[in-house]
Amino acid sequence: QVNFVRYMQDRKTLRVDPKLLIKDLWFEKVPVRIYQLKAPSASQRRGLMFFHGGGWVFGSLETHERLCRSIARESESVVVSVGYRLAPEHKYPAAYEDCLNATIHFMKNAEHYGVDPANITVCGDNAGGNLAAAVSQTLAGRSDLPSLRAQVLIYPGLQALDFNLPSYHQNRGVPPLFRERAAFYMLQYLDGNASNLEEVLEGSHIPIDIKLNYGKWVSPDHIPPKFKVRGYKPHVLLDCSTKIYETVKRFCEPNLCPLLAEDAVVQQLPQSFILTCEYDVLRDDGLLYKKRLEDNGVPVTWYHLEDGFHGIINSFDTDCLSFPSGKRALDNIVNFLKSL
Repeated sequence: QVNFVRYMQDRKTLRVDPKLLIKDLWFEKVPVRIYQLKAPSASQRRGLMFFHGGGWVFGSLETHERLCRSIARESESVVVSVGYRLAPEHKYPAAYEDCLNATIHFMKNAEHYGVDPANITVCGDNAGGNLAAAVSQTLAGRSDLPSLRAQVLIYPGLQALDFNLPSYHQNRGVPPLFRERAAFYMLQYLDGNASNLEEVLEGSHIPIDIKLNYGKWVSPDHIPPKFKVRGYKPHVLLDCSTKIYETVKRFCEPNLCPLLAEDAVVQQLPQSFILTCEYDVLRDDGLLYKKRLEDNGVPVTWYHLEDGFHGIINSFDTDCLSFPSGKRALDNIVNFLKSL
C-alpha cells in the first residue's frame, strides 16, 4: 500500500518553468532539488530550506514541486527542497538527520548559490513542519554557523503525548488526516511499529507523572476557549505500563517532538511564521507552539485559516481541485518571507 501510494504521488510531471533554473543535487548524502531564479540579482538572495510533508512515510521532491516553484518565484528566494529518508524503512532520527545535515551544508555553502548566509529560513508542512522546528532548535545554539533568519511551520505536528487535545477530537474524521492516522504516522516514524496505536490514542502510553510535568506546555488549558466550542469534552488522564512506555519513551525527545524543548532552547529561536487550519487535527499543536514561542519572547506571525483543512497549501493551484484559502495561505507565507 505504501509503495503504491508513493508511486502514484511521484508520477506527476510539470512543464519547464521559464523563470526558474531547477537542478537535482546531493548535499552530503542527501538528495535535494534547488530552485533558482534565472533573472540576475544585484544582491544576494534569501534562502529557504523546504522539508515536505507526508507523515514521514509519504511525500517526495515531486509531491511538493509545484509549491516550491511558486515560493521560489513569488518570494524571489533560492529554495532547496530536501528528499529525506522515509519511514518505516528509515526510522527516527533518519529524516531529522537528513534535514539537519542538508541545512548545515547549505548554510556553509550559501554564497556559492548566491544566497546571503544570514538570511536562510527553514520551512515545512505537516511532518516537514516538525522537521523544520527540530532543525531550528538544534541550530539555535550553534556558534559556528550564522543564525537562521526564520522558521515557517505549516500546520506542523509537534508532539505525541496527547492525541486528545480539542482539535484531535473535533476533526478526528476530517480528511485527509484522520486522528488515528496522525498517531499511526508518528509511530511509523518512531520505530515502524504501530502495535501500541490504541494506547497512544487513548493516552495510556506515557506515565501520568511525565504527562503532568509536560502539562505546562501540552494541555487543553493552554488552548484559547474559542477553539473548544465545537464539541470538546476533557479527557481523563490514564496511566500506562512500564512495558509500553519503554517502546515509546523517545516521544519525550524534542528532536522528535519539538513542543517539548526546554525554555532555554525556545528563547533562542528565530522569528517564526505558523499556519494553522480550523479543520485539522494538528491545529492545536500549532497553537501550543505559538504560545510557547510568544511566552519566550520570540516574534510570531500567526495565520489561521478558518475554512482551512490539513494539506490545503498543496491545493492552491491544482488541475482538479483548487481552494482559494490555499492561495491565501501561500500569499501570506510569501509576504512573510519578503519581509525578512
